[in-house]
Amino acid sequence: MGEVKLLSNWSSPIALRIIWALKHKAIDYETINEDLQNKSCLLLKSNPIHKKVPVLLHNGTPICESLVILEYIDEIWSTSPRILPEDPLARANARFWAKFGDEQVIPPFYHCIMSQGKDQEAAKEKATENLKLVEEHLKGKQFFGGKTYGFLDFAFGWLAYYPRIIKKAINLEMLEEEKFPNLCAWNERFRDIPVIKENWPDEDAVILMFQAIRQSHGI
Repeated sequence: MGEVKLLSNWSSPIALRIIWALKHKAIDYETINEDLQNKSCLLLKSNPIHKKVPVLLHNGTPICESLVILEYIDEIWSTSPRILPEDPLARANARFWAKFGDEQVIPPFYHCIMSQGKDQEAAKEKATENLKLVEEHLKGKQFFGGKTYGFLDFAFGWLAYYPRIIKKAINLEMLEEEKFPNLCAWNERFRDIPVIKENWPDEDAVILMFQAIRQSHGI
């Protein structure tokens, strides 16, 4: 199917989705790690609008935005195991929830990392409010798609890692088991999948990065 390269960054929870998908499909690819403080000409040329990772280069053609890339991978390498549901309604619902996660769940998490005091409390309250909707959507399921993992599990996969990192880095609990039993149970199942378990970034390095970011902003 040609040459596949991934412009990524070792700490990006969004880029992880693409790594998981490529591993899930057993696609050979080359990773090009980007320094986001000194972005390469290749990244700026490949994603001139947002100038962000991840970017998938397939035979030299860039595909941008992680959720778009997931769908592209599933369409081009269309043999099993599939990423998106086969049913059109299930596929539409998966797209909706993935967009909700990116637009409504991730931002308050990031705000928590970048704030303190009342601002941080407000951000955590917003994150909790949105996570309750995700918790309910997961009710009665092993994975977001049912009995097997796929598109929506990749989209929310960062929840299986980064809340734990936030707790260790800034002593803030974002995913209490008593409030989110479905999400916490899903976390354990998702983290145990080989392609997931084998491709997390180094925990200590991410903790130090979060702490350094806060210090650089005087927090």
